[in-house]
Amino acid sequence: MPPDIDALTRFLLPEAGVRGVHVQLADAWRQIEARGDYPAAIRELLGEAVVASALFTGHAKVDGRLSVQLRGEGALRTLFAECTAAGTLRGIARLAEGGDLPPGRDLRDLAPGAILAITIENPALSGGDPIRYQGLVPLESDALSGAFEDYFRQSEQLPTRVLLATADGRAAGLMLQKLPGDDGDEDGWTRASALFDTLAPTELLGLPVETLLHRLFHEDHPQQLGDRPLRFACSCSHERVSAMLQSLGRDEAMAAVIDGAARIQCEFCGQGYELDPASVAALFDTPEPTTQAPGRLQ
Repeated sequence: MPPDIDALTRFLLPEAGVRGVHVQLADAWRQIEARGDYPAAIRELLGEAVVASALFTGHAKVDGRLSVQLRGEGALRTLFAECTAAGTLRGIARLAEGGDLPPGRDLRDLAPGAILAITIENPALSGGDPIRYQGLVPLESDALSGAFEDYFRQSEQLPTRVLLATADGRAAGLMLQKLPGDDGDEDGWTRASALFDTLAPTELLGLPVETLLHRLFHEDHPQQLGDRPLRFACSCSHERVSAMLQSLGRDEAMAAVIDGAARIQCEFCGQGYELDPASVAALFDTPEPTTQAPGRLQ
């Protein structure tokens, strides 16, 4: 079993023309899962989504944050995970009220008609509104790994393999991508993909990254390109709460004052915020923010 570390590792298979990212989570994932009382299948899917959000920052230019989101009309309404440029992670799942989960973990049953989105939000150089890039694909796979492979094939036209796993307070992921513009040797991608298929989720969760890469790809002489620490953290703040209340308008914001205070709790971390009536009223005595406020605490 690898040590309890939370880290992202980038690597290269130079002879095959393949790049990769490995993520392992321990404490960061345990803090996220402890903040929601989820059924086992949903907890595992959330862990996989959190790992995926970190994996995808390995090769994308992310100066702000990258999020993955699944929205459906079935028992699983929302699956959301986010990784920031600073290596902070958070995630949440929302279920339909009063509905029973279908048996198993087939996403097509849990979230029929779902849309998968990957969004990168980077700060504007001029200090204006953030710059957002978003790709959307319909959910056609029974698992998140397959759904993300579909996304990269359809949206990025980039051959990609993804394996995600969650169990016993740990979560891990491995991603391979064919290097853009580099064919490697004649069958480099085919060989790397075939070796990838031999990796079991238990090995992904149980082996240190150095051991895993050597076992799978030693003939291609893997080169580790560096590690990045990961941790749980939330971006909620008093300022975000104030902006959210302002977005409601004066009447709705004042209606949120109950028993002497407007009480807001972050859905991601559980942090509570209270504003007394005078503080809520004061939000509308100053100019409204020029950027669009979120509809819920984010």
